[in-house]
Amino acid sequence: MSCQYITTKGDHMASKQDIARELLRIRAVFLRPDEPFTWASGIRSPIYCDNRLTLSYPAVRTLVDESIAGMVQELHPDAQALMGTSTAGIAHAAIAADRLGLPMGYVRGSAKDHGRKNQIEGRLEEGERVVVIEDLISTGGSVLDCVGSLREAGADVLGIVSIFTYGMREGIRRLAAADVENHSLCDLDILVDVAVEEGYIARSDRVRLLTFRDNPSDESWIQPEGPSACER
Repeated sequence: MSCQYITTKGDHMASKQDIARELLRIRAVFLRPDEPFTWASGIRSPIYCDNRLTLSYPAVRTLVDESIAGMVQELHPDAQALMGTSTAGIAHAAIAADRLGLPMGYVRGSAKDHGRKNQIEGRLEEGERVVVIEDLISTGGSVLDCVGSLREAGADVLGIVSIFTYGMREGIRRLAAADVENHSLCDLDILVDVAVEEGYIARSDRVRLLTFRDNPSDESWIQPEGPSACER
């Protein structure tokens, strides 16, 4: 089954289904429930996500970044700057900021050990209204570190716009505790539905993927003798 490139016009904001189709097509998100990936934490996962790949496909990159810009414009029309997370959010923040005519900066994972020892790169004024741009939300740890650094520097963080979220309970809880909202271009529920419709995985795999999402440390979703996923 061939997939057509998606083109955008003006301030078009793609549907979650549009984004899901493209992430699956370029394998920025790869589903493999019968052959789990192993995360650095040791958790076995049926999903692998690398949204940096969107940068290598101009039509997909345009779709994603126009959608980010559209979401910022719709949800945070008073934003004064975009701040990317290091490293995956930087390029998308830069492109979306250019489309919106806004300043842009980014937040390092930790302060530099030389020069001015900055953690926040780019100009940031006290009280400036900023939106954080992230590629992926899982448990929320890295993006909340970014939000915390910006708040410590005096920024007014209006919210987070991300490309994809797993919708993990831990991430939702931590974002709520930090009093910051995330809005994603696509989420796991939509992506799994599209993956079933287009034959990337078997229909029976849907429950397994969502079971993993709800409790990643519980490996009951792993079924070695279950039905084979449909490989693309």
